[in-house]
Amino acid sequence: MSYLVPSEFVTKMVDAGESKIYMSTRDTLIRAYMAGAILALAAWFAVTINVQTGQPLAGAILFPVGFVILYLLGFDLLTGVFVLAPLAVWDKRPGATWGGVFRNWGLVFCGNFAGAFTVAVMMAIYTTYGFSVEPNAVGKAIGVIGENRTLGYQHYGAAGMLTLFIRGVLCNWMVSTGVVGAMISTNVSGKVIAMWMPIMLFFYMVFEHSIVNMFLFPSGLLLGAKFSFMDYLIWNEIPTVLGNLVGGLAFTGLTLYSTHIKTAPKRSL
Repeated sequence: MSYLVPSEFVTKMVDAGESKIYMSTRDTLIRAYMAGAILALAAWFAVTINVQTGQPLAGAILFPVGFVILYLLGFDLLTGVFVLAPLAVWDKRPGATWGGVFRNWGLVFCGNFAGAFTVAVMMAIYTTYGFSVEPNAVGKAIGVIGENRTLGYQHYGAAGMLTLFIRGVLCNWMVSTGVVGAMISTNVSGKVIAMWMPIMLFFYMVFEHSIVNMFLFPSGLLLGAKFSFMDYLIWNEIPTVLGNLVGGLAFTGLTLYSTHIKTAPKRSL
């Protein structure tokens, strides 16, 4: 599979982070928009499979197709740049600053949301014949997801918020591992296999992914689900973004960088 050793692919991660910081506003937004749109299509696809087959595992097995497509095409998710961009600062790359990191994160967030929301509108039109009839089974299922994963957490108060945050942490531990998988091989088949495994795990385990949720929850609101936009922000999106940030940095970015680039001196015998 033309496997790269860890020191090689972690160097590629740092290089990628540096390129994200220097990328123009136009290119950053275009790549983020397309990433959000493609991942939203994959989420719609997976929910459709779950509804039609009644087998969540089937949807989880096939959902990674969207992640694979967007990364092979060179697009960017917020969950990925959460991990990659800071590495360039920690590695002291010339011109890489925290200001550049935050700029990149903000632009990618906006682009991802715009792309995911575009597909949410299309999905709502598709499942209601232009809002002329009640949502079909897939549309109703998406509405239920939105209610369960906002009001459902709210019901448990602080314990619900902690659970939501932890699901966000676990999610980007796996998703950022998928981002690394895109760099772990020099051929397409190796990249696909390495990306597929952690993405399938996160989706089946119902962890919280901020960009997938940018599609699911606005979709539910468009289709008349019984929760508010503020419910979505407070009881899902904001804690999920924070959990995704912590999970990606703590369990993927920092660990790989610290042990494969900033390796500690070997122990003397």
